Amino acid sequence: MMEPLYQDGHSRLHRLPAWLKLGGLVAAGSLLFLAHRLDILGAVCVVAVLLLASTGVGPATVWRHVRGMVLILAVLAVFSAYFNGYGAALEMVLRVVALVTLALAVTMSTRTTDLIEVCEQVLRPFEKLGWIDAGRVALALGLTLRFVPEIWRNYQEIREAQAARGLGSHPLAVVVPLLVRTLKRADEVADAIDARDG
Repeated sequence: MMEPLYQDGHSRLHRLPAWLKLGGLVAAGSLLFLAHRLDILGAVCVVAVLLLASTGVGPATVWRHVRGMVLILAVLAVFSAYFNGYGAALEMVLRVVALVTLALAVTMSTRTTDLIEVCEQVLRPFEKLGWIDAGRVALALGLTLRFVPEIWRNYQEIREAQAARGLGSHPLAVVVPLLVRTLKRADEVADAIDARDG
């Protein structure tokens, strides 16, 4: 069973309509890529952290979802600092941290069903044009929100299990079972979409 990101709560962010939160997230994400001043990006990071904290989600829960990204972001920051300078690296880090934190605040305070409904409404005009099936696309997006964090948890479980067997240093010992689990989850997503149409 795939675990949703949504965390039950009664904060102001929880009470806001899903369309407003998603619209705000899209707008903030677009504006962040236009901002290059470190003080502005830093201020947005602070606001994002405060919004996430207002949902009542504990630090342990947040860390479980972002710890994989921290290592990747650190590596990217080192490369960016080497090739583009420390200022550009810090700008990139602040922008990503702000985006991810805002996204977590939205997904942890909004039910997956509400997100799917908003996505379906937004995509409805494209369905009328015959370009897409709005229901299928919206459902796929909603299921992906559950699917992505599951991959990281599977990776942690497999790595720990293989390390206990003395296989932790061998990449294939982790990659192969992770691929199998990921494909299995992908089948679940596909089955869920097919079941909806059926």
